[in-house]
Amino acid sequence: MLFLVILVAAIGYLLGNANGAVVVSKLLAKEDVRKKGSGNAGLTNYIRNYGAGSSVLVILIDVAKAVLACLIGGWILGTHGYGLEGRMLGGICVMLGHDFPVLLDFKGGKGILSGFAVALTVDWRVGLAIFVVFAAVYLTTQYVSLGSVLAAATFGVAFCVFHFGNVWMMLGGVFLAVLTIWMHRGNIERLRKGEERKTNLFKGKDK
Repeated sequence: MLFLVILVAAIGYLLGNANGAVVVSKLLAKEDVRKKGSGNAGLTNYIRNYGAGSSVLVILIDVAKAVLACLIGGWILGTHGYGLEGRMLGGICVMLGHDFPVLLDFKGGKGILSGFAVALTVDWRVGLAIFVVFAAVYLTTQYVSLGSVLAAATFGVAFCVFHFGNVWMMLGGVFLAVLTIWMHRGNIERLRKGEERKTNLFKGKDK
């Protein structure tokens, strides 16, 4: 059983290293998105520098890897009756791989897109909850970071509510929420100071 847990963790982490923004920027623009704008390997920085058009490829990669990690984890540990926990473990490790990718010098993204895919795959109710929170905050303020932080908090709360009594699921949800909020600590500070940039996710690149 321990070997299977390690296997799920390793697969999830390595899948997380496939960063959509880095892959697409190198393929299409022949440069690394991490050397542009904020230096972050995430969807927001990608759109700011390359526009929304090709961002669909970034989304496909980051969503696919998260879904795949969760499904593989559920399949492997499901053979021992821990399918749900296996999906959560796969989700945690793919997020760690996305945020701290060893193949990309540990310079990854902040995990919002992959986190949303993890939530939908593990429990669609949690995915729906964080989507509603993010959409409401972003459409009201145009602060992607604020929507992301509040969506992350909702992630942790929702898993505790919907899976109350399942310690592993609750801890997993809280861990990913804290991880994502911590990854946005710089954004939180800029929001506090009124220095955070607003972003239109539906327009072309910044001029």
